[in-house]
Amino acid sequence: MSESDALPPTTTFVSDVLLWKQWKVSFGVIVVATVAWILLEWTDLPFLTICSDVLLLLIVVLFLHANYAALRNKQPPRLPELVVSEEMVNNVAASFRVKINNVLLIAHHITIGKDFRIFFKVVVCLWLLSVIGSIFSFFTLAYIGTLMMITIPALYRKYGAYVDKCCGVIHLQFSKHYRIVDENVFNRLPRNISKDKES
Repeated sequence: MSESDALPPTTTFVSDVLLWKQWKVSFGVIVVATVAWILLEWTDLPFLTICSDVLLLLIVVLFLHANYAALRNKQPPRLPELVVSEEMVNNVAASFRVKINNVLLIAHHITIGKDFRIFFKVVVCLWLLSVIGSIFSFFTLAYIGTLMMITIPALYRKYGAYVDKCCGVIHLQFSKHYRIVDENVFNRLPRNISKDKES
């Protein structure tokens, strides 16, 4: 039994698209993302207006196509029936509940000062997100993320050994600098501020 036989069909299709095995779909994703980014960034139209116009155009075209087929006594086009099962909704809700509870637990630990290191890392990450958000718009970030998602897996598959070697060197240097910062800064900070306040 091969590895692709063990994967569900949806997973196999997504991996084929990301690895450019179905290059027409992969190229189509890039074209659609580029057109959407140009529409959203350069036309200065609000996102809701563009979505409404696209849906309106789609509904009108489907309506005219169905009525044209009825006038010519042909079978109207079949549209797929989209049904969300109760089991799918329950699985998604359970998964979200577990993830949200984990996030809330981490947020609780950060806000009451149980671990200053996590607090410091969260503050730095939020500050970096704020800086990136002030430079790029949300749609530009989504476009960059889409391009990276569709190109990086294929490039990694082709140049994986070289990338792993470079990342190993970078990780070694980063670990060395982090160890110095950890010894000189983080180890001098109190681990639990709330315990110090109680004593």
